[in-house]
Amino acid sequence: MVFIRNISTHLVEKFKNTFLFFFTLFISFGCGTKTSSQTNSELEKSATNHKSVIAENQKQDSLNVLEPIIVGANQTELYLPILKDKKVAIVGNQTSVIFKFPNLKPLLQNEGVTPNALDQYTHLVDSLLSENIAIQKVFSPEHGFRGKADAGELVADGIDVQTGLPIISLHGKTKKPSAEALADIEIVVFDIQDVGVRFYTYISTLHYVMQACAENNIPLLILDRPNPNGHYIDGPTLEPKHSSFLGVHPIPLVHGMTIGEYAQMINGEGWLGNNLKCEIDIIPIQNYTHNTSYSLSIRPSPNLPNDTAVNLYPSLGFFEGTTINAGRGTEMQFQIFGSPDFTIERYDFAYTPQPNFGSKYPKHKGEVCYGRDLRKTERLYGINLEWLLEAYLNSKNKEGFFNTKSFTIHAGTQKLQQQIEQGYTAREIKKTWIKDLEKFKKIRSQYLLYD
Repeated sequence: MVFIRNISTHLVEKFKNTFLFFFTLFISFGCGTKTSSQTNSELEKSATNHKSVIAENQKQDSLNVLEPIIVGANQTELYLPILKDKKVAIVGNQTSVIFKFPNLKPLLQNEGVTPNALDQYTHLVDSLLSENIAIQKVFSPEHGFRGKADAGELVADGIDVQTGLPIISLHGKTKKPSAEALADIEIVVFDIQDVGVRFYTYISTLHYVMQACAENNIPLLILDRPNPNGHYIDGPTLEPKHSSFLGVHPIPLVHGMTIGEYAQMINGEGWLGNNLKCEIDIIPIQNYTHNTSYSLSIRPSPNLPNDTAVNLYPSLGFFEGTTINAGRGTEMQFQIFGSPDFTIERYDFAYTPQPNFGSKYPKHKGEVCYGRDLRKTERLYGINLEWLLEAYLNSKNKEGFFNTKSFTIHAGTQKLQQQIEQGYTAREIKKTWIKDLEKFKKIRSQYLLYD
């Protein structure tokens, strides 16, 4: 059974009034204005111009206020009554936060201003403890509860120093909460910022948490968050024989769904197995659509440091299964790519990967890599295969370019590697995805919570 909670009208009005107060306060101190006219297409230019007109009207009429995006975690009035007097477990990480000024961001971001004060937040666990919610333990996904572990690194169980709560890793000895770990739990809360890419493992963690909850008759409360890559659906669809923790379900690489929507799909498509259904209760995002641009205030993982990296991740993530470095070991993760195999004659951009936060053993550590700097790339509205094809064509060792097992797991199919090796163009490759994408879109439409 699925419950979808809705925010009350009077609360929206309260946010508007608060917004007006803080907007007046910031204007009194002065705000700068930035504009941008660079777009990917004439359609996008039209949309940008339309937004500019709206923004100008709002400057002239302070009563015309942009509706703020309110994430599920911020709607405490909807879920605190659900958690009261229950023994609670949290599935979360460093992104599980309640923002202090969510209603200020829309206008100031539209102005090109993002004051640090607007990114202030309180961790969900700290907030719930302050409300005397009986949190018993925390389950942590890949990268750990504080989000500091490397990609793929096994994370051990432990105790959170700040709260004293036991931390049970779901990226260590097990990927699924055990019946023993859930024995003293009456409800589980899932609150993690995802980025909408199949091989980003938070949706795999969601699957196993739902499965464990269903097996143990424990309800799951999902505090939904926007998908920063929710504006498109693209990529090869995973073939079941290549299912792994980097892809559990037969979905495209970029699925265009939030965690809440995806949980409904897992239930509805029977993916938990054995006729299991998880009882889920979703606190939906307010004032959000899949086309809404959403900036992440907190790194969702160590190697996605900013919005550009998040947007390029679906395209550059393929390099994880090749000899190409995609920026790990630098502060430009998933915004550049390169290899010592490339030549300075072809590429004028160079960098040297070194061990750093989130990458203890980067590919080509200490070697000069020549490649491409993509930090000024305009926002993508689909997967870009040209960079992958370019890297393959410019590689001196084509036979060793692919780590076939890793590349297949990331792509979800062996076909993509075969197509690249056979000389397919990006357009020809994408044409082979269309049938599966159209099938998925029809299924997806049944589970959407947002336009």
